[in-house]
Amino acid sequence: MKRKILSLGFFLMLSPLALFSQQKVWTLEECIAHALQNNIQIKQQEIMTEYQVTALEQSKLKLLPTLNGSASHNYAFGRALDETTYEFTENETVQSNNFYAGSNVTLFSGLVNYNTIQKNKYQVLASEQELAKFRDDISLNIALAYLQILLNRELVTATEAQVEMTRQQIDRTQKMVEAGSLARGNLLDIEAQAAREELQLVNLQNQLTLSLLNLAQMLEQQSTEGFSIAIPDIAVRDEAVDGNPVAIFSIAEKTRPEILSAEYQLKSAEYDLAIARGNRSPRLSLGASMSTGYSDKRLKLGTNEQYPFGEQLNDNLNYGLGFSLNVPIFNGWQVNTGIKNSKLNIENYQYTLENTKKQLYKNIQQAATDAGGALKKYHASQKAVTSMEEAFRYAEQKLGVGMVTAVEYNQSKTQLLNAQSEMAQAKYEYVFKTKVLDFYKGIPLTLEHITILAR
Repeated sequence: MKRKILSLGFFLMLSPLALFSQQKVWTLEECIAHALQNNIQIKQQEIMTEYQVTALEQSKLKLLPTLNGSASHNYAFGRALDETTYEFTENETVQSNNFYAGSNVTLFSGLVNYNTIQKNKYQVLASEQELAKFRDDISLNIALAYLQILLNRELVTATEAQVEMTRQQIDRTQKMVEAGSLARGNLLDIEAQAAREELQLVNLQNQLTLSLLNLAQMLEQQSTEGFSIAIPDIAVRDEAVDGNPVAIFSIAEKTRPEILSAEYQLKSAEYDLAIARGNRSPRLSLGASMSTGYSDKRLKLGTNEQYPFGEQLNDNLNYGLGFSLNVPIFNGWQVNTGIKNSKLNIENYQYTLENTKKQLYKNIQQAATDAGGALKKYHASQKAVTSMEEAFRYAEQKLGVGMVTAVEYNQSKTQLLNAQSEMAQAKYEYVFKTKVLDFYKGIPLTLEHITILAR
């Protein structure tokens, strides 16, 4: 019984901790860090980078001499040749052993090995930048999904407020209908509006749930149960934002991974051309070998004594050293074709680099334009919200005294909700585009201390 009480107490003590862990509130920085550490596609890209590192290490090891050995044990029957004495035996079984070790090293091959190392080095650098670009794309997608949740949350909050106001108006209209000061048609119109708003609220709540699910899936979470995000404070202040595309591009082209990757790929292609040209050069290599053997039929010279295994191996040792020169003369035009293809590959990577820079500038220019447009839209929607709020309060007062119909009242409220929605959309579009611009400038993604230009 005592053990059960202790177990129950331990469970009750851990329950708040378990509940706390399930209700973790995720900041944008935590979402990005978690995604970069656990995203499967990033892990696959890391493996691709490791392949390039392995290729680089192998090209360096290729500079070392090769060393290979062999050993054999043979039986010969009938008329057999004793390879240690080069004499034939008749109707006997001969057992023999042969041992060989050889080494070879390339002294010169047109700098092919050196250029291969340099090529693979730039392939590693390019792959690392591709991984960095992949991480950046994931980070931006996380930020976009995060801001979508914030937007949907604001839309739900605004619609909930509208639904609550409509419910209150239904109560007031009900009383006025019962008192005979309003026709029952007004009540029916407001109740129909309430039904439409409740349906709209359900749709927005579903969109919020789906946006939470989207972010949770990007974080490799199994469900959205207990999943929530931190709500940052977005203040409206009178501060200038640097959105000059030319200035941002001058920073981005020196640091952005897509530019660096294209530059490294071009450099790798240039070394590939050097490798192709190196195939025209003669190849000079140095080889060394050592061999020995044993035969059970061999006797010591001038005696009838058996020749021991160890002594035979020592006496039969043979050493060799030689140089080999291979001169390419004609090989089906393969070398010239390889050189031509390498030149074309360089030209292709030059175009790739130029196009990557142009695309980066377009992206920066588009983000700056979108940010400016979203800011203007935000300021315009602010004015619209202010005007619609005043118009709605006036319509609400007039409805209370029967000076406007329920239809006119509902139109005023719908216009207010639309203006609030447009303002929220403009705000988060502006936030995202400015974060993109900051990202291009090398500033980490964060939603701390966000400011929007005041009018």
